[in-house]
Formats: sequence, C-alpha cells, structure tokens
Amino acid sequence: MQLIYEKSVSGRRGVMLPVSDVPAATDLPQNLLRSETAGLPEMSELDMVRHFTNLSRRNFSVDTNFYPLGSCTMKYNAKVLENASNLFAPLHPLTAFLPGGAELCQGALGMLYDLGQMLADITGMDEVTTQPLAGAHGEMTGMLLVAAYHKAKGNKKKYVVVPDSSHGTNPASAAMVGYEIITIPTAPYGDMDLELFKQAMSGEVAAVMMTCPNTLGLFNPHIKEIADIAHSHDALMYYDGANLNAIMGKVRPGDVGFDVVHVNLHKTFGTPHGGGGPGSGPVGVKKSLIPFLPMPRIIHDEVSGKLQIQTDNPLSIGRTANFFGNFGVMVKAYTYMIMLGREGLIQVSEQAVLNANYMKEKLKDWFDLPYTQTCMHEVVFSASKQLAQGVHAIDIAKFLIDKGYHPPTVYFPLIVKEAIMIEPTETESKATMDAFIEVMIEAAKQAEADPDSFAAMPVTMPVTRLDETRAARSQTVCCLG
Repeated sequence: MQLIYEKSVSGRRGVMLPVSDVPAATDLPQNLLRSETAGLPEMSELDMVRHFTNLSRRNFSVDTNFYPLGSCTMKYNAKVLENASNLFAPLHPLTAFLPGGAELCQGALGMLYDLGQMLADITGMDEVTTQPLAGAHGEMTGMLLVAAYHKAKGNKKKYVVVPDSSHGTNPASAAMVGYEIITIPTAPYGDMDLELFKQAMSGEVAAVMMTCPNTLGLFNPHIKEIADIAHSHDALMYYDGANLNAIMGKVRPGDVGFDVVHVNLHKTFGTPHGGGGPGSGPVGVKKSLIPFLPMPRIIHDEVSGKLQIQTDNPLSIGRTANFFGNFGVMVKAYTYMIMLGREGLIQVSEQAVLNANYMKEKLKDWFDLPYTQTCMHEVVFSASKQLAQGVHAIDIAKFLIDKGYHPPTVYFPLIVKEAIMIEPTETESKATMDAFIEVMIEAAKQAEADPDSFAAMPVTMPVTRLDETRAARSQTVCCLG
C-alpha cells in the first residue's frame, strides 16, 4: 500500500479555502518562519477518505478478532459505554472549580464519588483517588503514598520487595520514587518463595509489591502470611490490580492485608485501552494512607448533603493529574459496574477463570505447561517442546497473525522459557475459543512436520518478518522523503 505522500498530485485539492485575511507575520524571528511551503499531501477528498478507510481496515481490534493477550484483559468494550460517556461531553472540566461551580456539577461529581465508593468496596479499601491516568501512573501514585506515609512516621526505609514474576512497572515505579529493589525468586510451586521472602524482610523494607493472582495466573495461598510478615516490619502491602478480573466478589485485596491498590479500569471494567483509548488507574488506600491522597478530593458535606471539592491538605502528595483523571474512561467503567451489578461482576470473574482453565486443559498436551495447578484468569504455556524443532514462541505468534488472531503475550513472564501467556477473558464464547484452540494445535503439528516454514511468517500482512532487534536498538521515528 502506498504512503499518502506517494499518492500526492501537485495542484490537486480536497477543499478550497477562502483567501486568508490574516496579516502576514512580520514581527516573528526568521528562524521561526517557514522558508518553503509545508510538504503536505495534495489529493482529492475521495482519495483521502479511501486511503484512511483502507488503512483502518488493517487495524486489529477486539471488535474484529479474538485478542488473547495475556496480562492485558482485552475484553469486549460494549458500545453502550461509549454512549454513556458522550452524555457528559458538553461539561467543561473547569466548571467544578469556578466559584459556585461544584453546585452545578453535582451529577458529575456524584458519578466520580460513587465510582470511588464502588471501587473501594470491590478492593476492600477505605478511600479511592481517581486521578491516575493509567496503571503504571497508579503504581507511581501508590508508591508516592507509601513514601509519604513512612516520611510522616519518621521511618528510614530503603527497599521495596517484588517477586521475579512481577510486571516490570512494579520495580520501575518503586525505583522512580527512590527505593532500591529486592527481587524474590519464584518457588517451584509457582509463587514467590516464602522462605526467601522471610529472609529478605527487615525494618528497612518500605513495601512489598505483588500481583495476586500473579503473572503465571496463580493465586498465592500464602498471601495473608506474607502481609502479616510485611506489617510486622511496618512495611506496606501494594496490590498491582492488573489481574483483578480474576477475583471480583471472591477476594478483596484489603481483606488479605493489602494497604494500597491500583485498579486498571481499562482492563477489568470494560473500557478501551492501548490504541483504543486512554487508560485510568484509580488508587485505593486504607485509612492510614488517606491523609496523603492527591488533591483535589471530592468529599461529602454532612451538613448540606452536597458534594464539595477539597483542595487544601498539607500532607497530600499533591496533584498527580489534571482535574480528577480521565473522566470519560471513568464514566464507561461506572456504567459497566452499575449495568452488571454485584452478581454480574462476580460472574465476570467466574467466567474468566473458567475460560482460562478450558484453554489450559485443551492445549496442555500440545504445549509444555510449567505450572499444572488450576489457573485463574490466564494460563502460561511454554514453547520449549517446539523449540526442540527450532520453532520459537515468536514464530508461533507470527503463525497466529496469518490465521487472523492477535498473538498471545510471548516471552512474559520472563521466568518461563519461551512463554506463551493466554488470557481469553469472560467475553469470549466457547466457539471462539475452540476455533483458536484448533489453530494452536495446528501450529504445534506444523512445528513438528515443517519447522522451517515458520521462518517466513507472517506472509499475509503488508510487511513480513521484521528485524525486531534492530527496531529496538536503532529507533528512527522521523519520516524521510
């Protein structure tokens, strides 16, 4: 497919603009003025519409195909959520901060307040801030809260403990706040090694960051004991909410000892993410951390019965985002929750776990399964069996692209050789999963019969096998021409 610049024809126009009546700029420095006309493509409106429409048809999305990207919860995003979000489009975000503005925005503020209350209920926290704009941003906010807590108590803390199966953003967020990282290996049973964890704990540990279930799709049966040990050293427990979709209504992180949690609304609560839209990573905390929450906060005034905006708190870590976060995303998540209700959210997690275990049982004879116990919302296979024939996990991913599927997550978690992480989510039907299972089995059979055929895949895409190492190390992002 040609670039739009390659379709350009000199003199062709898609729209005719009136002659400009804006005076020429004469008082701007010459180095800020163009020396030649901007090199924009010249084409008709019809050609432009066709170009971008055809490009859009090459996009991959959950609306078009199965998207089993492990640890990402690529569930279907119901269109009614978009409709709900559009209802608030005329409301300017500054309105609530004008004199008397909060009185005019009780509906919008009420939605945010109720969303926080529901998230607190689901996670077992006492209060929630909606400001963080993504999961990693929520982690950063949570770790700033941890640091503020210890500073206020005069604690001298130096370390944050993470399992070696953690998302890479966990140690990165802790390091950005100024902590050194202690990494605990995974035991043969698939969870953080409890004995090594005990040895690593000391009075200098500020927090323990965990995902539960972890990135192997396994729920840690020792989580309460781990929390008790951390608390005995006045360390806080941080819950990475990336895998919350597996446990809604079954386990509340706050009930097993977690003190702070971030929630990925763009994973668990049905809103788009990645190329489909902005994220949202609200952070919930226990009472001991409430004084340090970002400002502004929405509070309920008991006297007037109205919602008000609190902007002044000397202990607050300050503002972490404009206004109250990505408002449109939160409207979608709020709609998702009230439409499903408590029982519906419980069913979401039950179905997500059922679907992942169905995948596990159907594929375990074709791909190595490093951890055989019942999984939660995702299952991690290994392509080590196929590697014996020279076929890697990345080759299987390219095979799936040719078959019309988005590949699962490969090479993560890093502790599993040739990892293939599959997360079907609750929104996929048995028919869809069966079709995918058949293609995965086909890949395993082809790896045995014709391993050399994988080298050229994908063969159905506009581009074939890319040099991913070179792309990572030699990043040229400008358009040459």
